[in-house]
Amino acid sequence: MSAGKYDFVLAIGGEAGQGIATPGDILARILVRRGLHLNTYNAYQSIIRGGHIFLTIRISDEQLLSHGDKLDLLHCLNQDTMDRHLGLMEAGSRVVYNSDIIKPGEPAPGVQLCPIPVSELTKSRNRLMQNTVALGVVVSLLGLGFEDLADSLALRFQRQGQEVVDENISVARAGFQLANSDFEPFLQPLPAGQKPLGVWSGNDAIAIGAAAAGVKFYAAYPMSPASGILHWMAQNSRSLGIMVRQVEDEIAAANMTVGAAHAGTRSMCATSGGGFALMTEAVGSAGMMEIPAVFVDVQRAGPSTGVPTKTEQGDLWQVLGASQGDYQRIIVAPKDAMDAYNSMPELFNLTDKYQCPGIVVSDLLISEGRFSFDPDDVDLHPKIDRGELISTSAPSDGYKRYLHTESGISPRAMPGLEGFVHVVATDEHDEDSTLISDEFTHPHKRQRMVEKRARKFEAALRDIAPPELDGPANAQVTLLGWGSTYGVIKEAIEQLTEKGVVANQLAISWIVPLHAAEITDIVSNAQRTIIVENNYSGQFYRYLRGETGLTIDGHIRKYDGEPFMPHHIVDGVLAQLAGETDLYVPVHEIIV
Repeated sequence: MSAGKYDFVLAIGGEAGQGIATPGDILARILVRRGLHLNTYNAYQSIIRGGHIFLTIRISDEQLLSHGDKLDLLHCLNQDTMDRHLGLMEAGSRVVYNSDIIKPGEPAPGVQLCPIPVSELTKSRNRLMQNTVALGVVVSLLGLGFEDLADSLALRFQRQGQEVVDENISVARAGFQLANSDFEPFLQPLPAGQKPLGVWSGNDAIAIGAAAAGVKFYAAYPMSPASGILHWMAQNSRSLGIMVRQVEDEIAAANMTVGAAHAGTRSMCATSGGGFALMTEAVGSAGMMEIPAVFVDVQRAGPSTGVPTKTEQGDLWQVLGASQGDYQRIIVAPKDAMDAYNSMPELFNLTDKYQCPGIVVSDLLISEGRFSFDPDDVDLHPKIDRGELISTSAPSDGYKRYLHTESGISPRAMPGLEGFVHVVATDEHDEDSTLISDEFTHPHKRQRMVEKRARKFEAALRDIAPPELDGPANAQVTLLGWGSTYGVIKEAIEQLTEKGVVANQLAISWIVPLHAAEITDIVSNAQRTIIVENNYSGQFYRYLRGETGLTIDGHIRKYDGEPFMPHHIVDGVLAQLAGETDLYVPVHEIIV
C-alpha cells in the first residue's frame, strides 16, 4: 500500500551548513523505534555552505512506496525556505520557524503558523540550537511524549559529553513546552506500529547485500551519489574482513576489482555515470577474460558533471554499451532498497555461474533515500553458489581454462593452483588460453570463442524470475517502468483507482538478459500501454523495442533532476486517456 490509516509528511528546509540532517536522523530514530514506516528524500545542492536543501520525511503505519504528494508540516530554518514553500501548504498544515530571523508571508486559510522565539528559549550562541528547539515543537505537534525525544537526543550527542546532552535536552524541552501552550497539535496523533523497524539508505542496502553475498574486496573513488557504499564498507571492513581501498581514480578501482575477482575473491566497485565511463574498458576486460566482477552505477543527472546531487535514469545505454565488442554481462536495476539488498547475492551467484561481469544500475533516489525496513525480512545468510570454481590443486591432464563445453561455461581455476597453469589476458584466446594473435590470428578459433561465450547466456534466463503483471489483468492502462519507478507507479495506480481508472504495472528489474518473450506476451495483451521513465529520450523504451519489436501507446518522462511524485503519473495517464497527448512531461511544483 502507499500508506495506511496514518499518512503524514514533514519537510525541513534550509541551507547547507544549517544541520538539516541531524534533526532528520533524530526524528527517523524516534519513528522507526515506534514501529512506523519512513520514506525520505533529500533535495540538496553540491555545495558545503549556502544554497537550498529540502528534506522530506513521509511517515505511515504501513509500508510506503514514495515520498508522496503533500506537505503537512514545514520546518523553515531560513527565510528562503519560507519564501519558496509557504504557498505549498494547505489547510490543516503547520509551519514552524524561528521568528527571530524569519518573517512569514500570507499563508492559505487554515494553515497554522508556529513562530518560535529562539533567543528567548536558549541563550546558546550555537545557531544550530534552533534545530533542537524546533524538534521539541515538532514532537509536541505530533502528539509524542517528550521522553522519546530526550532519549534520542542523549544517544545522538553522547559522544560530545553530558554537558552537550543536557543543553540539547533543555532547549528541546523549552520548545516542547512552548508548543504545548501556544500551538494546536495535529488532530490525528502519531500511532505506534507493531514492532520496532530498521532504517537504511539504498547505498547501505547495496553494501550490506554485497557483504552478505560474500564480498571480500571493495574499491572505489568517491563520487556522489555512490559514496555511501564506500562509507559503509569502510566503517565495517575490519569486523567483516573486507579489504576496502579508496584509490586514485575509477580506472584503478575497476581494474583492482577485476584483479581481485580473478584471484577468486568476490569483488565489487561503485561509482556514478561519469566514473563508470572510465571503468568501461575494465568491464570489457572482465568480459573477455570471463571474470565475475560486479560494478555499481548509481545514476545522477548528466551528461558529464551534470547535476551531481539530482536523480535520473539516464545511464541505461551507457551500461548496455559499456566497452567495445560483443560480450556477455548481467544488468539489474533494483526497484527499491530491499530489492537492492536481495539482488546483490543473486547477481554475484549469476556472475560466478556464468563467469561474466555484472552491473547494478541504481540512482540517487534509491541510493541516497532513507527507508524503514523490517529486520525479519533481511536474510543475512543467502545461498552462495560459486559456480564451476576450482579452488584446490589436483592432477590435471592439460587444463583448458576456456574449454569448449555444451553450456559455454568452462571450469575456472583460481590462479596459482598446481596443475592448472593458464594464461589470462585481454587478447582473444583459444580454449587452452593460448593468445591467438601469438600463433597467427585464426578466424575459425575466433568465431568458436565468440560463440562459446555467447552460449553461456542461452540458459541464463532460466535462473532469473521473469517480471509479473501487478494488478488486475483487464486493466484499462498498463504502466511499464524499470528500476526506481516501481514504487511511485504503484502508488499512482492506487490513486487512479480512486478516480475510476483501472491500471496495472509491469515493473522490470533484470535488464540483461531480458525476458523478451514474457514481456511481449503481457504487453501484447494490454489494452493501452504507457512507459514511465526518469529520462528525456525514453532509453528503456528504445531498448525494449529493439529487443522485442513492441510499440507502446504513450510515454511519461521526467528529466528535471527531481523524482516523480505520484500525481505526476496520475496526471499523465489521465491526459493520455483524454487524447491530449502521447508524451506527458510533468512540471515539478517544489522548487529545490
